Amino acid sequence: MITIDTRLVLATGNQGKLEELKALLNDNNIKLANLRDFPDLKLPEETGLTFVENARLKARAVVKATGNWALSDDSGLMVDALNGAPGVHSARYAGPEAGDRENNLKLLQALAGVPDDQRGAAFVCVIALVSPALDEYIFSGRCPGRIGRQAVGSAGFGYDPVFLPAPDFRHSMAQLTPAEKRAISHRGLALRQLKHELNP
Repeated sequence: MITIDTRLVLATGNQGKLEELKALLNDNNIKLANLRDFPDLKLPEETGLTFVENARLKARAVVKATGNWALSDDSGLMVDALNGAPGVHSARYAGPEAGDRENNLKLLQALAGVPDDQRGAAFVCVIALVSPALDEYIFSGRCPGRIGRQAVGSAGFGYDPVFLPAPDFRHSMAQLTPAEKRAISHRGLALRQLKHELNP
């Protein structure tokens, strides 16, 4: 079992991820902190070739800077018809300054003409939990689905409006309530694995 005996710093600057992480960890009596508590701390560039490498990179940097436990999430969308793209480049798919709308538009354009049965995709999340002694724990989650024909829904963030989770493919991730999303999401699955290993 894992005992977190300092603050746990959530190593993300993404507000959507931060809210999801807080909601999923709020019943574990852990003192949570985030990057706003350390205004001089800058996350390293995500130079890893895999989700695991990027998650480790960020968590290690936060531990070294703060002396606290750190939790970092690296996640993205892998699309079958695009050979796994955008993958680790999901946040920057349409360019370094692109936002969610631009990324979704580029994805829909890349899949124009691709039939529904070939639009398979999965959200993937890897969470790295690193202790002040640099012990590392890795957890992962995967949410299968496919890419819709257009962006639908106003909840969530990222690719949620174009992602239709399996098995029914009837609603986009952005049409689900936060609780419904947490129940099936890649991040929710990874965090439930983590929580299973935590001392109460």
